[in-house]
Amino acid sequence: MFAIVIERRAHDYLIRLPHKTRRIIVEKILDLGKDPFPGGNKEKLDYPDPPVLYRLHVSRAFTIFYMIDHKEKIVKINKIMTIEKAHKEYFRR
Repeated sequence: MFAIVIERRAHDYLIRLPHKTRRIIVEKILDLGKDPFPGGNKEKLDYPDPPVLYRLHVSRAFTIFYMIDHKEKIVKINKIMTIEKAHKEYFRR
């Protein structure tokens, strides 16, 4: 099991979402604690510079960006955003 840490801006975004949407995203975040590694809707993003960043699509509407600290067994949620905004983020790095 991995502990989950949510950065403030991801948390602030999450709490502004409608209750049903928030519940679905929280369930997916909790699932990352059980298995954060790529597969299914999870993907390691292919950027040349550290840190290694992963993404998880949720319900074809949102994307969660996260990092894995293998040593400390922590999944750190960096950002939560719409998929449209996330597609722009892929090309920014």
